[in-house]
Amino acid sequence: MTVRLRVRLTPRGGADRVDGVIEGVLRVRVAAAPVDGAANEALCRLLARDLGVPRGAVRIAYGAAGRTKVVEVDGVDAAEIGRRWPGLA
Repeated sequence: MTVRLRVRLTPRGGADRVDGVIEGVLRVRVAAAPVDGAANEALCRLLARDLGVPRGAVRIAYGAAGRTKVVEVDGVDAAEIGRRWPGLA
């Protein structure tokens, strides 16, 4: 099963953390700069850790160059996403 999430990423955000859901979009900060894909990699690692899935199960489907992205996650269902981040699924 694959779930898609809309994510608003803030690179150079001071720490790697999920800020919550605002208007159906998951807000995430990462400490990494948006250079050579470092911020995107940090985003995928953070989501994989928070969801308890392997890093390879998380990938950016759309928006790799922008702040708003669509991220695909394998191995979790929409109900789990909704429990973890109410208002998202």
